[in-house]
Amino acid sequence: MSKNEFVCDCNIIHEDIVNKTLKSMPDQDLFNELAEFFKIIGDVTRTKILFALDQNEMCVCDIANVLGMSKSSISHQLALLRKNGIVKHRKEGKEVYYTLDDEHVKQVFEVGTEHIEHKKLENQDK
Repeated sequence: MSKNEFVCDCNIIHEDIVNKTLKSMPDQDLFNELAEFFKIIGDVTRTKILFALDQNEMCVCDIANVLGMSKSSISHQLALLRKNGIVKHRKEGKEVYYTLDDEHVKQVFEVGTEHIEHKKLENQDK
């Protein structure tokens, strides 16, 4: 099958839309990185950490107390989030404080939360 030959079991293929979309498709690397980003934030513990950090800058001990987990397990999750550019840290003396990496991470997290809350309300109204 040639690249310009489209297949579909419906009656109409909107070739202009298909071609326009194909031209705007990024390379595979972007999709791989985006999937990895969502996979990393898709863990319940990491999501709770992100929620906490969306509220306040926090140290490992604070996060551990909020989540009722050990400092070691929180540190492990923070290292993974840091490695993937989702959280960042700053040192103040011996203390290390964590925040969401940037406004983009904050927006993704908050929009996702807002979407879920909106869907819950919609389902309650049904």
